[in-house]
Amino acid sequence: MELTYKYDKSYTEDDLEQLFLSVDWLSGKYPVRLKKALDNCETVITAWKDDRLIGLVNAIDDGELTAYVHYLCVNPEYQGIGIGGELLHRVKEKYKDYLYIILIAENEGLIRYYQKNGFEHLDGRYVLEVQTMS
Repeated sequence: MELTYKYDKSYTEDDLEQLFLSVDWLSGKYPVRLKKALDNCETVITAWKDDRLIGLVNAIDDGELTAYVHYLCVNPEYQGIGIGGELLHRVKEKYKDYLYIILIAENEGLIRYYQKNGFEHLDGRYVLEVQTMS
């Protein structure tokens, strides 16, 4: 399967609505506000199958030390084939010079998934320690 990953914000409100509702996220019911919110994020990386948005990750950062992953979602039709891992990899690559990449995971499946992708539990959050402070 050929996929395209984009770093621009070329998605539409309809693209976001379809993706976010596919994973039953409430924010998908507010596509105008969702697009505005994502457009204001420092980092949005998307995965596309032809003209269909099938995955997205976004991060908010402080410009120097810490990045926070807010959304990571993949349409259920395309889960289990590495798209989420690739999106996380691209976030980790972008923020490789930061000290931490942080996210929150609440259920066991997601906790295992993020641990498999290098994140560790720290004070109720999952943290990828990119570099050790010296």
